[in-house]
Parts: sequence; structure tokens; C-alpha cells
Amino acid sequence: MDFKEYQEKADLTAIYPDKGTNLTYPTLGLCGETGEIAEKLKKLYRDKGGVIDDKWREETTKELGDVLWYLAALSRELGYDLEYVAQTNIDKLQSRKERGTIQGSGDNR
Repeated sequence: MDFKEYQEKADLTAIYPDKGTNLTYPTLGLCGETGEIAEKLKKLYRDKGGVIDDKWREETTKELGDVLWYLAALSRELGYDLEYVAQTNIDKLQSRKERGTIQGSGDNR
């Protein structure tokens, strides 16, 4: 499955208030799901000494899917498809690598 197909399929399950003009819902969802991944990692270190097993990997993969869903929804709200978002990110990172600025801070380095 490519990004376009994923985004189209995800959009069929996107049911939330003011869909099409609502940046808040998918942004908050993205933050929440990302937080869930962080919690899983925290508990992995707290409870299992950082040892990753198949169950942890599978459960975390499900949360990554939720992050992707909200990313797709937010991208759509902004009028972009995921392929464009992905390509824009790769272009930015490649430029930083070529200019030797991949490390450091600041959005426009």
C-alpha cells in the first residue's frame, strides 16, 4: 500500500466534528497517540529493563498506525496528501545533509 491509498482508506474512517475544516481534532489525536508510544517506551524500561519482545513490538506497531492515521487526517485538513508531506520532508533532510546542517537546531537551518 502506498501513502495515497492509505490516506484514502483512512479518510473513510475519519468521523469527527467539522471534518474538512478542523485542525484541532487530528492535531490533538496525533499528540495523544504519540504520547501513548512514549508511555509504552517508558514502561518498557521500567518493567522490562528495556528488553523488547514480540508482544511489545506488536502493540507499539498498532500505536504507530494510530499516529499515521492522525497524520493522514491532519495532512488532509491542510490540503496535502501524505506523499507530498513525505517528499517535502525527504527534500528538507537531503538539503540539510548536503549543507552539513542535519545536526543542530532551528527549523530553517
